[in-house]
Amino acid sequence: MSEQFDVVVIGAGPAGYVAAIRAAQLGLKTACVDAFIGKDGKPALGGTCLNVGCIPSKALLDSSKQFHNLTHNFAVHGISAANPSIDVGAMVGRKDKIVKQFTGGITMLFKANKVTPFAGFGTLKPGRVVSVKGHDGSITELTAANIIIAAGSVPIELPFAKFDNKHIVDNAGALDFAATPKRLGVIGAGVIGLELGSVWKRLGAEVTILEALPDFLAAADQDIAKAAAREFKKQGLDIRLGAKLSKAEVKGDEVHLTYSDAKGEQSLVVDKLLVAVGRRAATAGLLAEGSGVQLDERGRVVVDEHCHTGVDGVWAVGDCVRGPMLAHKGSEEGIAVAELIAGRAGHVNLDTVPWVIYTEPEVAWVGKTEEQLKAEGVPYRTGSFPFAAIGRAVAMNETAGMVKVIAHADTDRLLGVHMVGACVSEMIHEAVVAMEFKGSAEDLARICHAHPTLSEAVHEAALAVDKRAIHKAN
Repeated sequence: MSEQFDVVVIGAGPAGYVAAIRAAQLGLKTACVDAFIGKDGKPALGGTCLNVGCIPSKALLDSSKQFHNLTHNFAVHGISAANPSIDVGAMVGRKDKIVKQFTGGITMLFKANKVTPFAGFGTLKPGRVVSVKGHDGSITELTAANIIIAAGSVPIELPFAKFDNKHIVDNAGALDFAATPKRLGVIGAGVIGLELGSVWKRLGAEVTILEALPDFLAAADQDIAKAAAREFKKQGLDIRLGAKLSKAEVKGDEVHLTYSDAKGEQSLVVDKLLVAVGRRAATAGLLAEGSGVQLDERGRVVVDEHCHTGVDGVWAVGDCVRGPMLAHKGSEEGIAVAELIAGRAGHVNLDTVPWVIYTEPEVAWVGKTEEQLKAEGVPYRTGSFPFAAIGRAVAMNETAGMVKVIAHADTDRLLGVHMVGACVSEMIHEAVVAMEFKGSAEDLARICHAHPTLSEAVHEAALAVDKRAIHKAN
């Protein structure tokens, strides 16, 4: 006899646990199924993001930034310390404590909202039945009027560089090194590769990043990407573009890499190798025969603009469907679907989902890049402004980077805002709000911004669209 619910959510990552909480808030009897096991061997809610992704990586980024500032940047402020050192074990331990705090927090939120958790792997069967295989091998069946699939994603493994969790690691492994590797190789100059490469570079590793694509940060506006690349080069990150890995062999305690670039076949020897070439939807074993749910050519669950699968009462959200693989996008989809199930309005605008890379300097953007607009034949105007001309940035000794605003040439409507610099992960949301309200560059230009603040760069960049920036020659 199966247990009956109004809503069963498969997956307790940022898309799934948020969907479950919102469904419960709306008065729906809700269950959430999740298979993740934490470092302590016990079930842990929160998915990749909270356990081995967003939160732990930011903890290490902050720890490593503090150490790097102490050893490189504080002298200009008159601050010095003799023989500073980093205890990697303590740093990783702090990260683990933060993870436990947040995963435990979701458990408490589930209790407070009366969401019933089930630990195990969920498979969708015909008739809106979810079979849960517990970690002890037991089988529990749940039936619901609505199923929300939030299965998330997993790292892509290269056939010639398989993870051994010792020498060749994925993002989770790179969060748990016992000591700083002398030589770290990174495959992929995307978000994960740049962030975790930065962590270990700041702590003393020689970091070489191999990127198969010829352009750096191809998804970002190229003016921003070039500015970021200059800063990363100054920091000593060795980023090699057009470098395609073909072999990774573990020999003793070393990993011997073979790759090709414009000059032909090359070799590289490292102590640890992080493979960060992207992620794929975690849909293996998710759908039983006859479920009716379809997968696309990339293994993602096929959904419409409202995250419905086409099977009555079955929805899907987050990394396992189309759109950017971002935690906040998944959370918004989870809330939208819960509200649709409850008979309310629910919608996510994928065109205004912000992107952030938490390197130093940070990179953030929302909307279209200049390259995309050129390809689409959309007329536009741009304005940009450097942080080097911002008083607060100079006072902080954080002058790297710029803000770029792109507006429609005829209507002045904001089409994209792109930033590289200190704290831009927080600043981008002004642009998100403006774009959600169909704002223009003129709107940003006429809003009073506090002085002195970093956000004045947004104001000046918006003014520059109309060639009337105050603090630089137009």
